[in-house]
Amino acid sequence: MYSTKKVCCTAYDTTLFRSKTPNIYPLYVVMPRIHGTRTLTWSRRIVVGYTQKFPRNSPEHYKRTSFPLLATSPQFRTMFPKLSLLSLALLAVCVSGQQVGTQTAETHPKLTWQKCSAGGSCTTQQGSVVLDSNWRWLHSTKDTTNCYTGNTWDTTLCPDGSTCAKNCALDGADYSGTYGITTSGNSLSLKFITKGPFSTNIGSRVYLMDPTDSKYQMFDMRNQEFTFDVDMSKLPCGLNGALYFVSMDADGGASKSTNNKAGAKYGTGYCDTQCPHDIKFIDGEANVDGWESSPDDQNAGAGKYGACCHEMDVWEANSISSAYTPHVCRGTSGGQTKCSDTDCGDGPDRYDGLCDKDGCDFNSFRMGDTSFLGPGKTVDTNQKITVVTQFLTENNSTSGTLSEIRRVYVQNGKVIQNSKTAVAGMSTYDSVTDQFCEDQKTAFGDINSFADRGGLAGMGQAFAKGMALVMSLWDDHDVGMLWLDSNYPLDKDPSTPGVARGTCDATSGEPETVESQHGDATVVFSNVKVGPIGSTFGH
Repeated sequence: MYSTKKVCCTAYDTTLFRSKTPNIYPLYVVMPRIHGTRTLTWSRRIVVGYTQKFPRNSPEHYKRTSFPLLATSPQFRTMFPKLSLLSLALLAVCVSGQQVGTQTAETHPKLTWQKCSAGGSCTTQQGSVVLDSNWRWLHSTKDTTNCYTGNTWDTTLCPDGSTCAKNCALDGADYSGTYGITTSGNSLSLKFITKGPFSTNIGSRVYLMDPTDSKYQMFDMRNQEFTFDVDMSKLPCGLNGALYFVSMDADGGASKSTNNKAGAKYGTGYCDTQCPHDIKFIDGEANVDGWESSPDDQNAGAGKYGACCHEMDVWEANSISSAYTPHVCRGTSGGQTKCSDTDCGDGPDRYDGLCDKDGCDFNSFRMGDTSFLGPGKTVDTNQKITVVTQFLTENNSTSGTLSEIRRVYVQNGKVIQNSKTAVAGMSTYDSVTDQFCEDQKTAFGDINSFADRGGLAGMGQAFAKGMALVMSLWDDHDVGMLWLDSNYPLDKDPSTPGVARGTCDATSGEPETVESQHGDATVVFSNVKVGPIGSTFGH
């Protein structure tokens, strides 16, 4: 319901240069967020960077996408000739370009997964993961000149969106050394904070690639189940290890635009139901039109356009709480869709936009069972958990209308059925259906924008066109992940239906606390299996 797991970035230490070279501009890094909004406001600068905040009129939505920059003066390359190429390569920050750079080779970490058939026979698939393009260094195709510095685009390289996409390139990534991303067989580990000699990276977001290593692996989950193992024992309050699907183009949008030469191989084309405005390139063009800087932060801004698409949040969780949440859009044909004005659903247009920003979430704690998931509880987050999500159709076929999303857990060889709702005014449910969503919205006093945009049938239609798999780890600079693991909103009585979401203290998820005390936090996703209902786990 609160999706995305969006995180960034890599902070780079400029201390070595400040005392001797005062003209070197300090490098700031963003911990950005996209939210549903009523008004556009901006948060304070943080640590060595800045934050972007699009506050919402509802506590139900949180989005985080990349908004970083590379800020070094032109003197850098002349003052540090031996270090310039190395340092600039290390200063790979979170912006998405459309051409391909040559400073760092791009090698995707390998990750296997399995396809299963009825009866439980599974075959191993050779895959890999790719880092989102928003984490990458953007520079001129001719040299190492930055295309984006401070809170502005380079007007020579980027006089307009199309020209900018032709002039700018993004480079390869050091997955383990810079971003804390490692794989081993069928296991993916995402480390929260990774410190290098010149950088400090916070969080990450990756996509599963198909065997060609040039396109995203696309999934149609109708009448199928998706199973994975997850170790959240090292994810405290305030963190979110997320696994979800979005309707990205399989090629990262490369076939839609001749400007996009990087494509899926470099993690381009991100979109979600929050229609984020800080995506640097949308539909093959730089988001320079209408670019506005923060009124109180010289290093933040947003473009005129947003990037919209369907989203299915299979897993948003830490060791305290979890939720799964479908979101849908209307008027989108699949893949990344550019929005502007009312269609983006910003501010007072929240419920008039293309996408359902609220979603229809199932959080066991929020739905009334406070003893179901957590340390030492029925589903014990101190141990590895097998998470099974079943996407049932009305006629039990892979072409049928999606009608129900069920959740099952397996731990220590025991199958654990999902918790049941215990909310005043609601019938008893243990899965997401259109009726569950209607009753939940009524009980919590929320607008049912999920139904207004097609409900589960719309989610099924999105799967029919294929959805990409995303895995990420992030913290929340807006409300400390309270929407997932504590009481939220804070101005409401915790006894009010829908307010209590977990046992975390109201201050436990403050980024300053999480980042200073839990830098070694890690989430491990492994053993992904996809197949017909009942084929991916032992009953």
